[in-house]
Amino acid sequence: MATYDLKINGKSHSVEVDPSTPILWVLRDHLQLVGTKYGCGIAQCGACTIHIDGSATRSCQIPVSAIGTAEITTIEGLSEKGDHPVQKAWLEHDVPQCGYCQAGQIMTAAALLNSNPHPTDEDIESTMNGNICRCGTYLRIKAAIKTAANSGTLS
Repeated sequence: MATYDLKINGKSHSVEVDPSTPILWVLRDHLQLVGTKYGCGIAQCGACTIHIDGSATRSCQIPVSAIGTAEITTIEGLSEKGDHPVQKAWLEHDVPQCGYCQAGQIMTAAALLNSNPHPTDEDIESTMNGNICRCGTYLRIKAAIKTAANSGTLS
């Protein structure tokens, strides 16, 4: 066991865990930040996507020991009131069905728009590729990302 000081959603947290513990399980089991979901466990589905220093990252395969001083943002930290432009567009386009993949989809889309505020269809498809939606709402996801990009409220 080792102690790690982590900055998550703008707050400092100290956890004592095995160094090999994936950050996903630190978030869910030790800090009760359960918005980030476990999907496949091999970083292939996208359900566990968080931001590490602003980059979309699959949290199920990143050990807590690799985080260092990086800042982590989870779906809970994307916006205080759930009013991030991507979250608002998700609702406008009725994207959620079962909802399981949504946090990972939203975090990936938000990171895309932070780095590329005006993505092309190809940019969206390339970035979102690998984020699996069991309900098949891919066309609505793409439309929601376009709406968020055109909202004029991205920071």
